[in-house]
Amino acid sequence: MLQQLDIFLASPLLCSTMAGIIGLLVGSFLNVVIYRLPVMMQRGWRKECRDYLELPAEKPSEPFNLVLPLSRCPSCSTPIKPHQNIPVVSYLLLQGKCATCGQAISARYPLIEAFTAITSAFIAWHFGYGPQTLFALILTWSLIALSFIDIDHHLLPDSITLPMLWLGLLLNAFGLFTDGNAGIIGAIAGYLALWAVYHLFKLATGKEGMGYGDFKLLALFGAWLGWQALPLIILLSSLVGTIISIAVIIATKRDHRIPIPFGPYLAIAGWIALVWGIEINRMYLNYIGL
Repeated sequence: MLQQLDIFLASPLLCSTMAGIIGLLVGSFLNVVIYRLPVMMQRGWRKECRDYLELPAEKPSEPFNLVLPLSRCPSCSTPIKPHQNIPVVSYLLLQGKCATCGQAISARYPLIEAFTAITSAFIAWHFGYGPQTLFALILTWSLIALSFIDIDHHLLPDSITLPMLWLGLLLNAFGLFTDGNAGIIGAIAGYLALWAVYHLFKLATGKEGMGYGDFKLLALFGAWLGWQALPLIILLSSLVGTIISIAVIIATKRDHRIPIPFGPYLAIAGWIALVWGIEINRMYLNYIGL
């Protein structure tokens, strides 16, 4: 039975299709993570502050985690029925409105679901059926969650970043994406590279150019892809960040002095390095004659 399943999934088209379907479901869950995890963290911080200051505990409220309460309309608080929660499809059938109160539902929810499905299908197509695909999917899903949380809150939660960093080191102990030594050196160098930039920028300007979450995210990519990928990721993130920031400022007339989170640019660059990093580095070395 397992051998037949392996043969079935060995087809690039079938493997990609299954990954895309799973990506739709995961994208729906990522919407929950993106919204709820920062709220859970804020509640945890508030409780820790009250405990430290020896203040009375807040009145107990309903459970709030990644499972409870069940999804509901943000306008009328009507619980969303299972058939109304099918990724992308339900949004289209409901014409982007709540079935009860008729209020518009943000288009970001189906867009994240569709984006997760597309990137998942591409990962499966690129890496083929095997363990690299499984773990590259997990990394991709984590990067999507981290990017949108950073966009919303300028925050890269340790509860996602650090486990993924350790997972990268563990995988490369078996040489899945690079060798173990390259992963260890990459994690250290990734953190210290942005740590140094942060302190030099702060020394020169008196301002903070990025957060500690960015250091950990680059360390994550170092752990997964090795120290050799770090120059490419830093260069690509700077290039992507410059292009997107200029486009956003022009399109929205946003004040250029308002900080824009760097995490999504690092995530984009790291994902590109995950998929095409070896080819890009090889092309560059050939170009300069090495």
